[in-house]
Amino acid sequence: MGKLKRCGAGNYPITKLPNYTIQMKIEGTHKISAPRDRVFGALIDPAVLQKCIPGCEQMQKTGENQFSAKLTAGVGPIKGIFTATVSLEDIKAPEHYKLVLEGKGQPGFVKGSGELNLKEDAGETSIEYAGDVNVGGMLASVGQRMIQATANMLAGRFFSCLESEAKACSQAS
Repeated sequence: MGKLKRCGAGNYPITKLPNYTIQMKIEGTHKISAPRDRVFGALIDPAVLQKCIPGCEQMQKTGENQFSAKLTAGVGPIKGIFTATVSLEDIKAPEHYKLVLEGKGQPGFVKGSGELNLKEDAGETSIEYAGDVNVGGMLASVGQRMIQATANMLAGRFFSCLESEAKACSQAS
């Protein structure tokens, strides 16, 4: 524990959390029952992204393929509001793009980038994703296993919503 400091009527420990940082790799494959061009269109639509990213309260276009976002997120007992910048790079419609994210909030920060590759197979789309993520601050103090489990759960929610949106878009046209 830290040193004691005289404070009013009693002594209270002063503690400072270490500067935690975790580096992780995130990867996976998800199949969506919709044509590749529809899925790709949904993946670059800020309205769809806002709806499908768990905890995303706001997403605004700030430039060509660049967005600012406000998210409420957390891992275990550590929760907070984050502001983030999102960039879409190396776009090769409808098969590939790179997503770059940098977010920070009271409980810590998240920085990362990942590539999404879309392949069409008999009217369905297979999305392969792989990326590197750095998580820091109090958010990282919960540990890599809990962060990894939360990331996998959020990815599942995101892709389920994305599939619903891509199907709705497919039926509307």
